[in-house]
Amino acid sequence: MSLDYAWAQYELWLNDPLIDEETKRELASLQGNDKELEDRFYRDLEFGTGGLRGVIGAGTNRMNRYTIAKATQGLAQFILHQAQGRSSSVAIAYDSRNQSPEFALEAALVLAGNGVKAYVFESLRPTPELSFAVRHLGCSGGIVITASHNPPEYNGYKVYGNDGGQLVPHDAERVLAEIHTVDALSRIKRMERDQAEAKELLQWIGSDVDEAFVQSVAGVSLHVDTVKKVSSQFNILYTPLHGAGNLSVRNVLQRIGFDNVHVVPEQEKPDANFSTVKSPNPEEREAFSIALGMANEKKADIIIGTDPDCDRMGAVVQNDQGEFIVLNGNQSGAIMAYYVLDSLRQRGELPDNGVLIKTIVTSEMGAVIAESFGVHTINTLTGFKYIGEKMTEYEKTGQYRFLFGYEESYGYLAGTYCRDKDAVLASMLICEAAAFYKSQGKTLYDVLQELYGKYGYFKEQLESRTMKGKDGLEKIRGIMEDWRSNPPAAVAGVSVVSVQDYSKGIDGLPAENVLKYTLADDSWFCLRPSGTEPKIKMYFAVRGTSGEVAGERLEQLRVAVMSRVDQFQ
Repeated sequence: MSLDYAWAQYELWLNDPLIDEETKRELASLQGNDKELEDRFYRDLEFGTGGLRGVIGAGTNRMNRYTIAKATQGLAQFILHQAQGRSSSVAIAYDSRNQSPEFALEAALVLAGNGVKAYVFESLRPTPELSFAVRHLGCSGGIVITASHNPPEYNGYKVYGNDGGQLVPHDAERVLAEIHTVDALSRIKRMERDQAEAKELLQWIGSDVDEAFVQSVAGVSLHVDTVKKVSSQFNILYTPLHGAGNLSVRNVLQRIGFDNVHVVPEQEKPDANFSTVKSPNPEEREAFSIALGMANEKKADIIIGTDPDCDRMGAVVQNDQGEFIVLNGNQSGAIMAYYVLDSLRQRGELPDNGVLIKTIVTSEMGAVIAESFGVHTINTLTGFKYIGEKMTEYEKTGQYRFLFGYEESYGYLAGTYCRDKDAVLASMLICEAAAFYKSQGKTLYDVLQELYGKYGYFKEQLESRTMKGKDGLEKIRGIMEDWRSNPPAAVAGVSVVSVQDYSKGIDGLPAENVLKYTLADDSWFCLRPSGTEPKIKMYFAVRGTSGEVAGERLEQLRVAVMSRVDQFQ
């Protein structure tokens, strides 16, 4: 949209009596900065299938109490239409980010103003506990205030359905349609806190739900006896990266018998600015810098880290040279998938209709492992919401029994107590697997090499390009259109045998802007704009006869694709 439109929206906010004076002072400071003003007002902050995510600040294209209130008014209308006169409720959680408690309370008061009861956690909690709470409390839906591992200036608003899973497109579209009816702030119904509490439309969630959640996670454990046997000689080093995972992760590890859990002190307490890291992202080695400096002193068998809202987990293990390496999401997922399936088989509990669920950009190694155990694999679009949707479907139909779900971006789940990726569970499971294999004289690195030898040398890599603002969005659109309109016949000397354009809704999946190219040697790459960040992501995967062969092929593929992508920089 034009600068004229942005100016018009700006003037509406500046003159709206419902906008507070502090926000108006921030708006007044924008005068003379047309580029910043346009970016803040050229559109409404986009409500996607995950909800909202953006930079905190004044404006329609920013995260603030007014964009939160507008989205919540639309959500409340959607829930009330669904309820058809029945009582409704929503559980709300938040993480350690700037204004997360304030945004959570604002959402609760708008729900209360619409007669929808809000259950709000009294302090920060992991995102998966919100998913659990929706189910545990029998709520109509859920909200989490988080921006995952985005930079400190971001926050977000994720919406969940009554099954505890993030909204999938057909429901998100209906919520968005309701949000569009809220064409003025005066249409937002809001109740003051004291009145909401007096009418019991605002209720605070305490330790009872925490305990139920920890019990449910610990109940997924597969080798408690082994953990207790090796616990005195097994050391875990954990960093919550200033986020919501600290208490829950430690409680679960202690519950199943781990005694030696050391927390990185500099990163233990919540910190909205994530002051000790460039990015609070356990996918990146830099996030583990302080932990790596402590590893030898603590004699760490494994280092684990969770992101700010504790739905993603990264693990660091020692290789055969004694060097600490960060496992990527595909590697950790393969290890945990094998551990879960092999343990169930050993216990005689592997069902005939077991299923592993993963995303289309996740390595095929998990599917190959599952097949060796007679377990079916289902592929979904990117985003754990689709894995959760399948879990609920199979719970209703009985067609499959869910055993494990994961995505390459460090999200994992076993058990059916929630419908979102759970870094509390993943922390427990990866540490338990490490302890179990230590009792056999092996490290997780040893196990990974054994899996490569047995199933093939799978190697993957993710590249991304950040393109901020209106101009960046246009560049991302240009890249996707270039590859969609001019698909290559060959890449790095290998012919392309298939092109899957998921925007057409193929394989029974919802339409999504994703392109996947499969080559004659079974390698593949995928282009996908991020749904939550101003990025375009490129995924690469190969399978070789050795680590060296796979690595060389992966690099050839990466260089060939990125040289074309980077023409748009």
